[in-house]
Amino acid sequence: MNKNVVSLCAKTICKNILGCLVAAPVNRQAGTIRESEENTMGLNDTPSGERVHIGFFGRRNAGKSSLVNAVTGQEMAVVSDVKGTTTDPVRKAMELLPIGPVMIIDTPGFDDAGALGEKRVQRTKQILNHTDVAVLVVDAAAGMADCDRELIGIFEEKEIPYLVVYNKADLLGPVSAGSRAEEPQDRTVYVSALRGEGIHELKERIAALGKSASAPQPLVSDLIRPADLVVLVIPIDSSAPKGRLILPQQQVIRDILEAGGAAICVKDTELSAVLDKLPGKPAMVITDSQAFGRVSADVPEDVLLTSFSILMARYKGLLDTAVEGVAAIDRLKDGDTVLIAEGCTHHRQCEDIGTVKIPAWLHKHTGKKLKIETCSGQSFPEDLSSYALIIHCGGCMLNEREVRYRMKCAKDQGVPMTNYGIAIAHLHGILKRSVQVFPQLYRLL
Repeated sequence: MNKNVVSLCAKTICKNILGCLVAAPVNRQAGTIRESEENTMGLNDTPSGERVHIGFFGRRNAGKSSLVNAVTGQEMAVVSDVKGTTTDPVRKAMELLPIGPVMIIDTPGFDDAGALGEKRVQRTKQILNHTDVAVLVVDAAAGMADCDRELIGIFEEKEIPYLVVYNKADLLGPVSAGSRAEEPQDRTVYVSALRGEGIHELKERIAALGKSASAPQPLVSDLIRPADLVVLVIPIDSSAPKGRLILPQQQVIRDILEAGGAAICVKDTELSAVLDKLPGKPAMVITDSQAFGRVSADVPEDVLLTSFSILMARYKGLLDTAVEGVAAIDRLKDGDTVLIAEGCTHHRQCEDIGTVKIPAWLHKHTGKKLKIETCSGQSFPEDLSSYALIIHCGGCMLNEREVRYRMKCAKDQGVPMTNYGIAIAHLHGILKRSVQVFPQLYRLL
């Protein structure tokens, strides 16, 4: 069969299968918001990890929830005059133009009191770890308090772009220049959530800060050329989700199509037969990391080979750290504790990659008696000092800021960190081959 025909057929099939990934038309008026219905999430919806996270912070009764409702144009958060009405972070997936898809987060009051209040404040601090844009809501009538200044200090320490929004401005007289002296004008906005005053300006200011956080990064499109044929190896086993592909697989297929390439999807058990039937060699093979060993044996040495997890690590800014940290596997000793961290939460299967397969490969490779701990979702430990190594997933369900925060925590505490794809490639003796697609890392190894 003619190679061009194969490429065209593969590309057409992929486009038909994933046509639903194409973004639906949206209102192009700058500053408008459109809800993405979370209860009916489909392939048209942008995943949380790809959204700009906008957090609203401040004291109890500063009007955070009222302001969130005004910005979103709906009753997203419960509002009352009782202090501490918001007891847990409230999230809503929206579309804020001209940024695009965002995650709006309403947080509990940062001045919450008591043992339970301390836990709520701790949850708020966790939200800051993945906040791309922070909105500090201050009661304009009461003025800025010490906890507001503490929050500004945290924003600046974490290098989070932020605005200081004085809500309830309708309770003030004419705002004088002197009343703005505490904060630079380019970071200060006066609004009234009750009357809807200043809300449009606030949206525009948030959008201006959020645009820099939403710059798209390539997954694989910069590594291939138009008309390149890429083979994607996707095992279908007991741990594979029924009736769908996991997020990194969907994203890689879409990125290949965006680059003008063609993607052929195949199970690991059929890879060898499919490669034999191709009229030529593919430009690249991308595999699920857990099939690295078998796939490497089937793919010719002169064909580039990598994994979805490795591509995702680069996409989230983790790859260089992961390559540097993987050497720690060979330094593990009896009694060392390894943390296996995932950014998502899912039902554990008997062949789960994080809790079963990676621990088994570690024990086989090192021959050591290791302690394995796991965490998932947002529950990443602050104190990492007890760990000899952290092996993190690709981070597809986390935004880049959260991934970089976790990297910084590990670096600051002197704990090496790698990721699933790099670790599995190393454990199977194919690390150099798996990063050959990235010449600078290949030369480093």
